[in-house]
Amino acid sequence: MQNWTPQQTAEALDAGEIILVDVREAGEYHEARIPGALLLPLSTFDPAALPVGQGRKVVLHCKAGGRSAKAIEACQAAGVDVDTHMMGGVGEWIAAGLPYFQFDPSSGQMKRNG
Repeated sequence: MQNWTPQQTAEALDAGEIILVDVREAGEYHEARIPGALLLPLSTFDPAALPVGQGRKVVLHCKAGGRSAKAIEACQAAGVDVDTHMMGGVGEWIAAGLPYFQFDPSSGQMKRNG
């Protein structure tokens, strides 16, 4: 399993080298998310649904790193070529000052931070 930092992930995402997949649940994704991340919740996770083979590496992330590690294990068990996740998850991404969208309950809109 490869463990990427939020900074490595951000650089690769900005360069168009990766597809970032969030394995948190829909409610968590709705509250705060990384721009460009796809959602495939761990509760219904199917490694075969990952967009592999499109010329970009797939990198998984969650809130802190535990669920994305479990998703990597599921990929390996299913023979799907995904072996990388972002350490520390969206929490570390936000702490690093990287851009993210957050739901603003006062307006009902998503606002960009970072």
